Amino acid sequence: MTIEYAIFGGGCFWCTEAVFKDVIGVESVESVYTGGRRPNPNYEQVCTGTTGHAEAIRVGFDPEKLTYGDLLDIHFVTHDPTQLNRQGNDVGTQYRSAIFPANEQQKVEAEAAILRAQHDHSDPIVTSIEPLGEVYVAEGYHQNYWDGAGQQNRYCMAVIPPKLQKLRKSFAQRTKSLQQS
Repeated sequence: MTIEYAIFGGGCFWCTEAVFKDVIGVESVESVYTGGRRPNPNYEQVCTGTTGHAEAIRVGFDPEKLTYGDLLDIHFVTHDPTQLNRQGNDVGTQYRSAIFPANEQQKVEAEAAILRAQHDHSDPIVTSIEPLGEVYVAEGYHQNYWDGAGQQNRYCMAVIPPKLQKLRKSFAQRTKSLQQS
């Protein structure tokens, strides 16, 4: 099996990770920092908004089961791409809506996905397409957060279930949880 990778920022990586882990064809999801200037940043540094990094996820996917374009469409449905440098109560450039294409083909597909997504929004989409630079895996306690500590975190309990509902409503045939029931 060939695995390809997609990197997106769409607010808190705990929330985006939970969504993409439920998508058929997704083989791995890692919380990462990317798009910034400081080498080897940690969570506290990224949270200041001064490193330039975004909280993002690196999605490993099987291109025989879903395409990069499919992932982009899911990304746009499960966060608000019209909010500049924020998602809900999370405010700062580290929470920006961003796509970090790994190559020119991904960049072309990202541009097309923005145009597709704009049809569903009256406000302009502000998602940036940024060059993929260094990617730093976030600290271990951020990985698989929803499956563990996130279930006790009030913020996650308020934000993640509605995102999962959007995923399951818009992409029912693509969700692991609905296919298992």
